[in-house]
Amino acid sequence: MDFGATIFFTQQSIGVAELARELESRGYASLYLPEHSHIPASRETPFPGGEPLPEQYRRVFDSLVALSTAAAVTQHLAVGTGISLAMQHHPIEHAKALATLDVISGGRARFGVGYGWNKEEMRDHGVHYASRRAQVREHVLAIHRLWADEVAEFHGEFVDFGPAWQWPKPVQQPRIPTYIGGSPGPKLFAAVGEFADGWMPIGGAGIREALPSLRDAWASAGRAGAPAVIPFGTYPSATKLDYYRELGCSSVVFNLPSADRDAVLATLDQYQTFVG
Repeated sequence: MDFGATIFFTQQSIGVAELARELESRGYASLYLPEHSHIPASRETPFPGGEPLPEQYRRVFDSLVALSTAAAVTQHLAVGTGISLAMQHHPIEHAKALATLDVISGGRARFGVGYGWNKEEMRDHGVHYASRRAQVREHVLAIHRLWADEVAEFHGEFVDFGPAWQWPKPVQQPRIPTYIGGSPGPKLFAAVGEFADGWMPIGGAGIREALPSLRDAWASAGRAGAPAVIPFGTYPSATKLDYYRELGCSSVVFNLPSADRDAVLATLDQYQTFVG
């Protein structure tokens, strides 16, 4: 079991390059970054974590630009979206950007996908909350076709394009490892079985109870092996990590504060007993 980190990078936080180098030197395997294109000031949708909305949600950097920076200053650190609001991107452009990240990093990209919570943010992108899961599905399936096929096409309700060439292709074939973040449930696990490689339980709670349903969905989709399970945004303890290890989790992603250099490095110092 290896370890990763996730953080909201902003103009007020530790720098991207500095943290990426620090993580690699400390033995971390991955860095995952969240995204919000913007936060509408209307604030119609309550924040799931309880109001007020943390400041970093308004200020968060573009994830793919930041991940490219992290990749450029490291040699082994995997760089992933955690999570990408795929339905808010055009899938043709998103496929090219992610494939480019995989090529320039030498095959270190990861594609974490989620369904989002902010209805008005989605609405500004032309996405209806009720259909967001269906849109994510089509977007990811279309992206996978563009990555794998020399001449790709896709015809769906939300994504429709005829035969097309797109390069670069990801180093990792047939696709960049794709994970779905969110709470356990039949819809999410069916999606993992159909078009992903694993589940990112946010916060890392409820995994043991959910594993049978996840494995059943995986088998029902005709998938071989087992899905990756990556507790995401968790606060580590020895007991918790032993529990994840017992469950067969392949990786654990620790939460870092969106804070200045001193505060983030102090947190890494606290976590180092679990990583080193």
